[in-house]
Amino acid sequence: LAGDIFQVVLSQRFDFDLNADSFDVYRVLRQTNPSPYMYYVRHNEVTLVGCSPEPMVQVLGDRVISRPIAGTRARGKNEEEDRKLAAELREHPKEIAEHVMLVDLARNDLGRVSRFGTLEIDEMMTLENYSHVMHLTSQISGKLTKGKTPIDVIEATFPAGTVSGAPKVRAMQIIDDLEPTKRGPYAGIVGYFDLSGNVDNAIAIRTMVITESIASVQAGAGIVADSDPESEYQECWNKAAALLAAVIPAERMTRKRKESP
Repeated sequence: LAGDIFQVVLSQRFDFDLNADSFDVYRVLRQTNPSPYMYYVRHNEVTLVGCSPEPMVQVLGDRVISRPIAGTRARGKNEEEDRKLAAELREHPKEIAEHVMLVDLARNDLGRVSRFGTLEIDEMMTLENYSHVMHLTSQISGKLTKGKTPIDVIEATFPAGTVSGAPKVRAMQIIDDLEPTKRGPYAGIVGYFDLSGNVDNAIAIRTMVITESIASVQAGAGIVADSDPESEYQECWNKAAALLAAVIPAERMTRKRKESP
């Protein structure tokens, strides 16, 4: 062990042929995996279809908000199994330690653009359920320092520690060394800046990147010294599951529309 970092978030990418209209994928996801951030972004070179659960950062008036997600389990087959998995997630020492570390990292990031003494932890390790996974999430907020702009906030917080690691710079260097392909839109941000200075954007996770008829879904897991490789690999599959599950219904929807007179 080199001892350079506490955690690195390594991701893997699943590439496949997509025989569906990209907007049909979006329509299916809205039904099967509704999330805080649903988006469909069509560009000349690439289309993004996303259902991200995690904001990068928000600026609402003079309030700056970060809501990191760290800690994941697959959903259970029934309510009883869900409760057992949720209890195990909330009590797991490794998950708690990683979550606390990433909350502290987010707090440090916000501290660079927040007035002294205004940072607060509004929520700590709240459980959020989605169609295929459950997450632990927390919320940190502060008052924006006078003279700081929304661009300053993005520069202070991007990329999120939950998709890079800690310390961030060294973690990103390791990601660049170890991941076989560039991340592209994955782990970037999708959102808006409005004319009144408000900002709301999502981390581009749970996002399908479509180029012509080739689609890719990327998912990552936080690796620490005592990580179990098989568990981290399974976590990547669990996170990608909702998007991958939308493919067949979307292809069926597209085919049916093309066959109708």
